[in-house]
Amino acid sequence: MGSSHWSTDAYRARRAYNASAGRSDFGYTDDVLSGVPRSSWKAHPTLDPRGVAFRESRDSDAHPESLAVSVLFDVTGSMGRVPRTLQRKLPDLFGLLLRKGYVEHPQILFGAVGDATCDRVPLQVGQFESGNELEDDLGNIVLEGGGGGQNTESYELAMYFMARHTSMDCLEKRGRRGYLFLIGDERAYGAVKAREVRSVIGDDLTEDIPFPVILAELRSRFEVYFVMPSGSAHYLSDEIRGFWDTHLGQNVIHLEDLDAVSETIAVTIGMAEEAVDLDRGLADLADAGSEAGDVVGRALRPLAEARGSVVRSGRLPGTPGGAGVERL
Repeated sequence: MGSSHWSTDAYRARRAYNASAGRSDFGYTDDVLSGVPRSSWKAHPTLDPRGVAFRESRDSDAHPESLAVSVLFDVTGSMGRVPRTLQRKLPDLFGLLLRKGYVEHPQILFGAVGDATCDRVPLQVGQFESGNELEDDLGNIVLEGGGGGQNTESYELAMYFMARHTSMDCLEKRGRRGYLFLIGDERAYGAVKAREVRSVIGDDLTEDIPFPVILAELRSRFEVYFVMPSGSAHYLSDEIRGFWDTHLGQNVIHLEDLDAVSETIAVTIGMAEEAVDLDRGLADLADAGSEAGDVVGRALRPLAEARGSVVRSGRLPGTPGGAGVERL
């Protein structure tokens, strides 16, 4: 956290070295799943939320105006191959944000969500990082593959942690909320349960907190999105979609191809930061050699139209005299 910098070249070199040496990119998960009885599974020490006062996003000489970006994804069984794909694709997020200047000084936190009613590792939360250290957090996430089978997971417990255990200079110094992307395919439970908070996080919470209350508290600190990815068991569930549409409205993103997750998050942030409209963001992806433009466009068109951030003239974005952003 703080003064390091992201290097896409270093990230690719590390992956290539691991592949040539026969090493897994997700060593902690592989060690836990293969060599430890399930009853003894636990979060990696760097990701264990218990006893954590705050995960901090701070300014530094190298990053004088940090912006906190958080991505927490569901690692239960209904998500299928999704978690490993996310671990592979999410490091690209830094490069995408920096390449076109959507965010000058992002600090990114990764974490994972399970089910506190039955999982051994229901919540894992890394640090806000400015550089390649975030690869270690992703590699240390336990992909438990559990869950309770009742179409609900403990997203509300993750929301509680992010609402009450983060401290961000972007908010405290500049009044700018951070960004939080939850990636999953089920509903949250109806309340943050005090007993789960005491057990998993360690706070002496005495009363349950209704889900709408903790969500409102979270949204005072973060711009919150829920991403429902293809490849998960409940991607097409009207019940699940209805739950998140009710609570987050336009900030629910339905993603047809998980390989486009980093591009989707980057363009979402670019639009929210008013660095680009959707069409300009898609053009930026094409300029960067990404083939995800069609998928990203379909995923974000409803959000862009709701915010009035789609180019509405016949001119192509970036051409002389092109239209600017039309806002509602």
